[in-house]
Amino acid sequence: MTVTLVHGTSFCVCGDDGEFGGTLAQGTFYQDTRILSGWNLRVDGKPVEPITVQTPEPFHARFVGRAHSGEGEGESSLLVRRERYIGGGMREDLILRNYGRTKVTCTVSVRVAADFADVFEVKAGRIRDKGHHAVEVTGTGLHLTRYLDSTSRGVRITGQTLDGSAAEYSRDRVSFRVTVPPGGEWYASVGALPVIDGTPITPLFPRERPVEHSRPAVLARRWREESPVLRYSDNRSLANTLQRSREDLGALRMFDPDRPNDVAIAAGAPWFMALFGRDSLLASLMSLAIDPALALGTAQTLAHHQGTKVDPDSEEEPGRILHEVRFGADISLALGGSHIYFGTADATPLFVMLLGELSRWGIGRDRVEALLGHADRALDWIDHYGDRDGDGFVEYHRATERGLVNQGWKDSWDGVNFADGTIAHSPIALCEVQGYVYAAFVARAEMAENFGDHEGSGYWRHRAAEMKKRFNERFWLPELGRYALGLDGDKRPIDSVASNIGHCLWTGIVDESRAASVADSLLSPQMFSGWGIRTLSTDMGAYNPMSYHNGSVWPHDNALIAAGLMRYGFVEHAQRVAVAVFDAAQAFDGRLPELMCGFDRSEYDTPVPYPTSCSPQAWASAAPVHLLRTLLRFQPSLPHRRLRVSPALPDSFGALLIDDVPLGGSRISIEAKGTDVRVGHLPSGIELVH
Repeated sequence: MTVTLVHGTSFCVCGDDGEFGGTLAQGTFYQDTRILSGWNLRVDGKPVEPITVQTPEPFHARFVGRAHSGEGEGESSLLVRRERYIGGGMREDLILRNYGRTKVTCTVSVRVAADFADVFEVKAGRIRDKGHHAVEVTGTGLHLTRYLDSTSRGVRITGQTLDGSAAEYSRDRVSFRVTVPPGGEWYASVGALPVIDGTPITPLFPRERPVEHSRPAVLARRWREESPVLRYSDNRSLANTLQRSREDLGALRMFDPDRPNDVAIAAGAPWFMALFGRDSLLASLMSLAIDPALALGTAQTLAHHQGTKVDPDSEEEPGRILHEVRFGADISLALGGSHIYFGTADATPLFVMLLGELSRWGIGRDRVEALLGHADRALDWIDHYGDRDGDGFVEYHRATERGLVNQGWKDSWDGVNFADGTIAHSPIALCEVQGYVYAAFVARAEMAENFGDHEGSGYWRHRAAEMKKRFNERFWLPELGRYALGLDGDKRPIDSVASNIGHCLWTGIVDESRAASVADSLLSPQMFSGWGIRTLSTDMGAYNPMSYHNGSVWPHDNALIAAGLMRYGFVEHAQRVAVAVFDAAQAFDGRLPELMCGFDRSEYDTPVPYPTSCSPQAWASAAPVHLLRTLLRFQPSLPHRRLRVSPALPDSFGALLIDDVPLGGSRISIEAKGTDVRVGHLPSGIELVH
């Protein structure tokens, strides 16, 4: 069993015994650098026998085991408990409890190693020995450092017992000489603090302060207090999944020290604990019902980094929204060789879509107005850079060999292909990207109307109508009775059957007369696995149920598709998708992984996890929240003083009551069962529409 702990840009991956160093993918990471590659506890030189592991918080794990106590051949009476806290490094509290009748004297040691590998190296399983590594042992700690070019990354290891006596240090370990009386306890704390270019970071779990007063604990407590609460539910699995989603979304939040009010969300652990344009935008949009401030902070953070110039190496262009931000010291490994890489076709229209949705949720006129200029620059990018050839569609083609070949959400090298399995070549205009652009135009029209700009509203509505007309003319394949996945570099329709078209339902760009064929195709046996809709149909040439994008099932993909199905009135289709995803979540104890293999439910009675799937992962965590919103048909329009709630809950969901749902600065309650609903504490002047 793998245990993953996260807070901000820090995370730890280890075994269920708390140990790591035995496999390449384990360790403790800070800002995309592995600051600890080995951490092994020994009592008198022997490993601790594991008993259980608990994770009270996403940043906190408790490992319980027993150690040989030197009492002969009988069972051990020495309990070992390890309380590990992740955030800005790592702190581990060691507690030994002697349940025997005689005192126990032993040596407790922690062996440490630090390779300072970049997260990209770790993910690829190819660690390079580079730079100059130094070890310094002093009376107050163990210092491990790697010097690379003009930068350095280090970690300072210190240990201290409860009575204040210090540990002993050698080049690879921290040790304590311990005596535990009968019925007594011994306590020590070992910390691993990152050091960047010679400067230690401020510890988030200082020894002199109770853990419950630490910043991660305070933020987690405030998140729970201010988030919606599922007061009761007839479906325990549903309640567990929504609770886990809420916890994980809170843990994946990032706070910029220079702009502490700009909270954003990381894409996921372990490989994407960083700001991602598309992932962060969609995850925060799908979790609006939990906290609109998270979506606002994500939009504000991305606006701060919006492109201002043309740089082929990073693929930055004026108005473009970034793809990812990386912090690692060896930036040569990052996409584009830069801390910020912009190579994505969809984040820019999604940014405008999110701002429009925030407006509908009543985030505040002044906050929307402050971001309108950024939205307009994003729309300028669509016209001047996104539409590369002036045909009215947004295409992508990487500007650097170190950039992504595919720049939609299926960004693996083979993620876009024809029905016969042939790889499509760029420039590529993806169907869902055109849908995002259409929805961005609609969102900008609504925001113009809300600000009394009727001319601007008319202009953007006209642009949206023209986009929808053009899309349905060029992307519809009448001889096949379906839409193209995209247009390739020669403007040939990419004729494969893929889940992307479901996003087009979500945005509303699909012609109403063709929606039924799209809906039925998505729920066909070739597309629907029983755990969700596959990314690619089983009868396509590139189908592989174990691939990343060519036959797998992604929870976030399904959540958006379900919303699209409901938008066009395909209630039973949407319910089937939602129930399947919630069933899958139950198999993962409520925490949906980034993706699952696409094997059919009739073949395997539990979903098969994808081998390197991120967990927790932001948009997978947000998927259950968005699915419930879809089933409640919860559609706010606060600028027009309206809220639509018209549930279509499956029978298996039973009755539920949710309190403290944020809406326009107020908190409402929703009690629903089947198609019945009662909304409480609705702000004055808001009309409820069923």
